[in-house]
Amino acid sequence: MGRVLIGGTASLLICIFLSPKFIEFLRKREFGQHIREDGPEGHHQKAGTPTMGGVIIFLAVSVAYLILTDYEWRSVGVFAAAIACALLGFADDYTKLVKRRSLGLRARTKLIVTVAISVGLWLIAKDEAHLASTLRLRFVDYQIDLGPFYPLLIYLVVAGTTSAVNLTDGLDGLAAGCAAIVLLAYIGITFITGEYDLAMLAGCLVGGCIGFLWFNAFPATIFMGDTGSLGLGGAIAGLAVMTKTELLLVLLGGIFVIEALSVVVQVISFQTTRKRVFLMAPIHHHFELRAWSETKIILRFWIVAAICCAIGFTLYRQSIG
Repeated sequence: MGRVLIGGTASLLICIFLSPKFIEFLRKREFGQHIREDGPEGHHQKAGTPTMGGVIIFLAVSVAYLILTDYEWRSVGVFAAAIACALLGFADDYTKLVKRRSLGLRARTKLIVTVAISVGLWLIAKDEAHLASTLRLRFVDYQIDLGPFYPLLIYLVVAGTTSAVNLTDGLDGLAAGCAAIVLLAYIGITFITGEYDLAMLAGCLVGGCIGFLWFNAFPATIFMGDTGSLGLGGAIAGLAVMTKTELLLVLLGGIFVIEALSVVVQVISFQTTRKRVFLMAPIHHHFELRAWSETKIILRFWIVAAICCAIGFTLYRQSIG
């Protein structure tokens, strides 16, 4: 527990102390957020707010983790996946800023890199962490041997989680707060299994998220950008793989699933019936257009995230007896 607290505190303090200088650096270079033209009206005033705050999150996490870690392969795999996803997000953010538009890297480029990250995570899980190629159905205490299809599962977890966290990153502090809650649940899970190096990494990630929230809370003075959202998504996906909770992640990360499903439902509905289920997707924008205040949406989504994690953690405890 000591290393978890030290790692989390170190990440938090590094994030808090470095962020003001980084925000000033971004402002001087006019590295500001570009807002979608079809987005909620209230978001247009956020145009120009410094972005790429994920750089600070993962700088803080990296310093704390690399000093405190025992370099156990499970934590190394999660850390590598998180950093790789953060670098992909950084490339996407930088492309948007250089081209001065809301579009970043090509979808094919993101797909290829995500596949490569997933293969790397699979190789570490299989060859170094010696994890079985199984999917654990904790609800019924049963395992399915996926054999050669296990890498596909890892890709779906990585791609799905990074995309879902990215979609959630639409309001000040929403994604960072929800990610911190999910990562807190993984601290508990890794403590139960005795994976203390993983617990320490999860603690560092929680500290980074909370430190970032100091500046990202409404009204935000910096956004995490794809650097942060893809990096945090990669970290959560890696933790799910290394703790064999790939299926349980659907519940633990329930708030991210809700956000992603709202987009899927909206697209399918509009393409088939030309009608929209929500006023705007992801679903947090729907509530914005229903005149909910931004702080109300954020706090209620955090509550939903906490409920999902509590239920998921309880099911995990029961599944291991």
